[in-house]
Amino acid sequence: MKRLAAFAAVISVALAGCSSGTSSSGHATVWVTRDRGAQVLHVGKVPAGLTAMQALQRLAKVKTRYGGRYVRSVDAVAEQGRRSWFYYVNGYLADQGSAEYRLRDGDVEWWDYRSWRDPLDDAVVVGSFPEPLLHGFGGTLRKTVVVSFDRALGKRIARLVGGSFAQTVPRDANVVEIARSPKARFYAELRRPGAGSPVRFVLEARFASRLASKPHLARFRYSVP
Repeated sequence: MKRLAAFAAVISVALAGCSSGTSSSGHATVWVTRDRGAQVLHVGKVPAGLTAMQALQRLAKVKTRYGGRYVRSVDAVAEQGRRSWFYYVNGYLADQGSAEYRLRDGDVEWWDYRSWRDPLDDAVVVGSFPEPLLHGFGGTLRKTVVVSFDRALGKRIARLVGGSFAQTVPRDANVVEIARSPKARFYAELRRPGAGSPVRFVLEARFASRLASKPHLARFRYSVP
């Protein structure tokens, strides 16, 4: 139990090196929520070029550990047992410490206080859609392919995410699959492990039609049942 809790703490510290080549022009968005997005605490804009930690500190009162590299509490809501603060960038569970990751123009930084079983669960979520399809992670943007039995709907979604409609998916591409009846109306998964890896979004057709005109319909959600 203690080892798992310690690993959950380290996930926000430093599993990767500093980002480089980050532009300081433009703006990023910061969200702070609880319980998988059920309660929204803060929404704001910050200048690009800040670290994820600095951006959070612009919106909330933050207490840290490990020399200011790990978020212990936000607005007096502190980690406790298997409830901790996790942060996402453009829908990816970040694998860089929040004091290292520098925000780029258009990035969506999302802090969520939630329970966990494995700290690497929910490695990518739909709540920032159409991210990460528009801005990627760490400055790396992948090609996106939309696959659909309904060609017209597929092309609508492709325009929304800056992708292309196709029947085959390259190995390193993101994919959006529109299906008649998947296990949920909208969910996401990694095609390979790690933040920045290709993602797979699966959309139920009727929900995809609604999403095409209201792209923020899944905002703050890990999935749509």
